[in-house]
Amino acid sequence: MVMTERSSEEQSDLQEKVVHIRRVAKVVKGGRNLTFNAVVVVGDGQGQVGVGFGKGKAVPDAIRKGATIARKDMTPITLSGSTIPYSVTTKFRASKVLLRPAQPGAGIKAGGAVRAVMEALGVKDVVAKALGSRNPINVVQATIQGLRHMEALSPSEDEHARKAVLPAPPDRRTPLRREASSRRDRDRGDRERRDSAPRPAQV
Repeated sequence: MVMTERSSEEQSDLQEKVVHIRRVAKVVKGGRNLTFNAVVVVGDGQGQVGVGFGKGKAVPDAIRKGATIARKDMTPITLSGSTIPYSVTTKFRASKVLLRPAQPGAGIKAGGAVRAVMEALGVKDVVAKALGSRNPINVVQATIQGLRHMEALSPSEDEHARKAVLPAPPDRRTPLRREASSRRDRDRGDRERRDSAPRPAQV
């Protein structure tokens, strides 16, 4: 995995982070054709982030194409200060990402692709965990999907999800008492029937 960062010449306020570069070889009749794939994350550091996948015969071409696609794919995300509003778990193919808000000053406790997305977005305090596949392409997609899911929820739904209260568990003592009393009544009835039953005459 390659982690680099370069400034944009056209828009200097945007941050470009190359998360992953992969070399692909296609075997043809005349030999092998080498191409490169690049995963680029672009953000303004103030709540907007996008991801792009570029392909080219050279690494700079792939990065440039990925950055162009990421700029067009930028989405605004609502943040809560320096962290995310609430916890979210998303899954993309075989990768699952868990994002949780953190206290101010905690920093970005994440690695690889998730850290690149959070730094480009402008999040400074967050706890993230990648579960399942560690494929950087799937991890980036799962992270972006989780952020967009938080943006899609309305404030009322967000507050209801965080303040949801489960109903109190049923009292287990009452059925036990009823069961015990019914058993005593049943035993008392059996004794009364035995006492009242006619006894055989003795010769």
